[in-house]
Amino acid sequence: MKKKGPTIQDVANRAGLSKAAVSRYLNKSINLPEETGRKIDEAVKALGYRRNSIARRLSKGGSETIGLVVPEISNPFFSEMAEAVEQTASERGYNLILGISRNHPDKEIGFLRWIDDSIVDGLLFVTNRPGNRRLQLDIRRYRSVVLLDEDIPGTVQDKVFCQNVEGARDAVRYLIRTGHRRIFHVTGPVSLMSVKERLDGFRLAHEEAGLPCSDNHIFHHDYSQQFGRDVVRDILSRPALPDAVFAASDYIAIGMLEELKRNGVRVPDDMSIVGFDDTTLAGLVTPKLTTIRQSAAEMGRIGATRLLDALAQPGVLRGVTRIAASLVVRDSVLDRRE
Repeated sequence: MKKKGPTIQDVANRAGLSKAAVSRYLNKSINLPEETGRKIDEAVKALGYRRNSIARRLSKGGSETIGLVVPEISNPFFSEMAEAVEQTASERGYNLILGISRNHPDKEIGFLRWIDDSIVDGLLFVTNRPGNRRLQLDIRRYRSVVLLDEDIPGTVQDKVFCQNVEGARDAVRYLIRTGHRRIFHVTGPVSLMSVKERLDGFRLAHEEAGLPCSDNHIFHHDYSQQFGRDVVRDILSRPALPDAVFAASDYIAIGMLEELKRNGVRVPDDMSIVGFDDTTLAGLVTPKLTTIRQSAAEMGRIGATRLLDALAQPGVLRGVTRIAASLVVRDSVLDRRE
């Protein structure tokens, strides 16, 4: 028969205090004199007492757990975000559960049910699937949800996004400033907020410079390396190559680098490439990728803080927070003015 471990009553007896006082001290819901606290700490250590975390959470009326839902975890952007969320949650005494949706509608709806089932107290939510009317209607029922990276139109949750327009404009401004005039744009699904905003920035930079911006130079599909590979074949079939390509994600840009190299097109000598995100991969590929940095870690930290603050003060909405986007110059852009 398995021997039972020490109980909170055992700790109270050894410390010479009431069970209630010990319980409240361990739950950090009471301030005791330093000497009294020391007696409890010594009793806990001597007895090897471990608190029943499940019972403690139930007694406090919550799971002390938050969830993070992302489309995938192999993308370094989402893994960096997850690490920052976990650290922020841990500092506030919360655990983290990760949900990977693979952009499947039923899985996304299922993760929302974690709140109903008290598996989590709230969710940080990322979707890369545009036009999800069902998700829009469902997510509006929950106040304890914070949207990250992409918007779900018609929702009123707290949201943390990047300065997409400004970042894209700066990327194309840099290409124009370094002598590029025929610039293509390779980007994600038409309906995504980030896609629309980065396209706005692309067009704005052309307008500022007095350059034409043809729809024939804009390519939509998804944020994937495979699309980056596939779109190269389309670009190379055109009568004239672009001077440069602004890719709306590093994943797309890296796929393009691979396929351009396979086809004997030199980057940046024959074609310059700029990405967006500044994931860890951007500094590891050859050539190292010039890109727009949006900090996945900062987005995760701010989002987790917003969610935990909302759980502490229900009903307080802070609206949309935008994190900065900044140009990181590496080796994938040729200065054509020389």
